[in-house]
Amino acid sequence: MNNKTDAGFKPESFKWLASKEDLSWWFRSRNKIILWAMRKFSSNPKSLLEIGCGTGYVLDAINKAFPSSTLHGDECFEEGLRFAKQRVPHASFRCLDALKMVDRDCYDVIGAFDVIEHIKDDKIVLQNCFLALKSKGHLFLTVPQHMWLWSHVDEDACHIRRYSKSEIIEKVQGSGFKVLASTSFNSFLIPLMFLSRKNFFRKNSISRSELNISSWLNFIFESIMKIEIFLIQLGIRLPFGGSLILVAQKP
Repeated sequence: MNNKTDAGFKPESFKWLASKEDLSWWFRSRNKIILWAMRKFSSNPKSLLEIGCGTGYVLDAINKAFPSSTLHGDECFEEGLRFAKQRVPHASFRCLDALKMVDRDCYDVIGAFDVIEHIKDDKIVLQNCFLALKSKGHLFLTVPQHMWLWSHVDEDACHIRRYSKSEIIEKVQGSGFKVLASTSFNSFLIPLMFLSRKNFFRKNSISRSELNISSWLNFIFESIMKIEIFLIQLGIRLPFGGSLILVAQKP
């Protein structure tokens, strides 16, 4: 379980992820934030590509929210695509590294959700996304935030970096995009994240990306996230948090 690949992920992790996503406070809450952003900034995309689509968990939620959209998913591991094809059988999938994407002016929306932190040459991926989007197309990103939260959890997830807000904005703008909006999320739980990741608790107390937790703790975390999501929907932008969502547009 410790073999890392050049793509910055462990292919054997997909089965474990697929077993956790549907009930996890983290994945459920992130989906709600992603869908809020898409409805606000790209209400009816005709074509949408998710790069690094993994097991198809996010793409399945997008499919339910935008049933008329033509969906595409790229994933460099066949292990993930097996689950994605089951979840969204009518979507079009490719086993493709985002660094090698050569699409031009194809999509109204591209999403990359906790993907580019795994990739050393993240600027190339952002440039490829810019070229693949149609004029006035939208890019939606989520990334882990704050290097001071770096821990064994990031190492286990094969992250290369955690972003600062200024870093991700600079890289997105440097690829030609106009940044429309960004906000932190997973903010109220950041003290607990810090304590657990800096080993104030036993190292394995919140293990495997903090998803192996009891059902009651999962319920509490999701309830806290519902408050955050409500505030974000009201227009309040949270200044810090374990993650960040960013929306950009191709001019």
